[in-house]
Parts: sequence; structure tokens; C-alpha cells
Amino acid sequence: MSALQTCSWAQGDLYVEYHDTEWGRPCYEPNRLFEKLCLEGQQAGLSWITVLKKRPNYRARFHDFDPAKVAAMSDEDIDSCMQDAGLIRHRGKLEAIRKNARAWVAAQEQGHDWVTWLWSYVDGAPIVNHFDSLKDCPAQTDASKAMSKALKKLGFGFVGPTTCYAFMQSMGMVNDHMTDCPCHPDNAK
Repeated sequence: MSALQTCSWAQGDLYVEYHDTEWGRPCYEPNRLFEKLCLEGQQAGLSWITVLKKRPNYRARFHDFDPAKVAAMSDEDIDSCMQDAGLIRHRGKLEAIRKNARAWVAAQEQGHDWVTWLWSYVDGAPIVNHFDSLKDCPAQTDASKAMSKALKKLGFGFVGPTTCYAFMQSMGMVNDHMTDCPCHPDNAK
């Protein structure tokens, strides 16, 4: 094997930090799962770096992604968000965050355990893939298609199968670090 190197997509300080400390690491914290599910939907049609740079503003405007607080946001709050250049000013995407929060809270009130439910799409444990190149990594899988369909049925928006797969990667449900990356589990010291 050649010398270890960070996944090729992780170029630039912000990306490297995100790659090395967050992406692909299992997360079981409900609010962080909710946040990432919403932020992955903000990325649709854009690069992740755009969202990553704006993440602090999203956290400030959307109550650090506390689902109950986001669900209570008014139309006026969304109008105000539309004026904030620190966000992606796409009304449908911004309204989807509130819509997703309302669906999250409604399911929770019915006894839905989000952590267990989301992780059930990988049978409760990370799937570790062994890709040598980014071109080998899928954009979606049967699991992400099933998650997308179920989330839409619950009332979520901007949660297509590709968005769900990106969510699964970022939350460590799927480990898609390349085999020559120091963050791949096979390379742990």
C-alpha cells in the first residue's frame, strides 16, 4: 500500500478539519443527526463547502437545530432567514428545515426513537466500505433509498436518496473513507 493520504475531496483547511474530526465518525446525538439531515438537504445542487462555510449561521438562525424550537418558527422567521446572506436563500430549502422539525417532533411525540430508527438502516452499526477511489463510491444505495422513502412518508422534505446517503456517510453510518486514508478503520493505529 502506498503512503496514507487524506481522501481526495478533503482539500483546504475547512474541509480537512471536517474530514479529520467529523465526517464518517458515528454520531448518536439526536440534535446533531437532525442538523445534518437538514444541512444535507441545503446542499442539493451545491457543493458541501458552501454549506459548511454557512453552518455557523444556520446554527444561529435555527436554534442550534433544536427540533422543538425550529418547529415553532413562524413564517416571519423564515422571511427573515431569506434576507440573511449567511444562509442559502432558497425559500423551499429553508422551509424544509421547519417542515422537517415539525415531522421530527410529531414522530417523537408518537414515541419515535430517532437515533435507533435512523441507525436501523445500517442494522445499528457502521458499514465500512473499502473503496480505493472516489469514483467507486456510490451516490445512493438501497438503504438510502429506503430511508428517503420513509422520511418523505413522515413528512420530510429535501431528503432524496442521494441526500440520505450523504447524511449516512457524514454521520458515520457508512464509512466511505478511502482505503489509503488514515481515517479508514483498517488504518487505525
